[in-house]
Amino acid sequence: MGRGHFPQIWPDGEEPTLHVHEFDIGYLVYPVFPPRDPTAYPRDPGGSHIVISKTDGAVSALPNYPPEQAVEMYRRHFLPGA
Repeated sequence: MGRGHFPQIWPDGEEPTLHVHEFDIGYLVYPVFPPRDPTAYPRDPGGSHIVISKTDGAVSALPNYPPEQAVEMYRRHFLPGA
């Protein structure tokens, strides 16, 4: 379900790998890249993350923050009924 929210191929020709971070009320989905140089930090894909709600499957776009910050933002701003 999350794959459709990200490009199938990045401009450099690579296929994105998506990471799914499950938490109590949803799934945070975001692209990750392996480092080209084993001693380098992973590339930052930019763009956004998405959260898929466990309750109703609603999809929300979030800024590209570290996972725990993105989950907290979802809880504060996107959680239905909050």
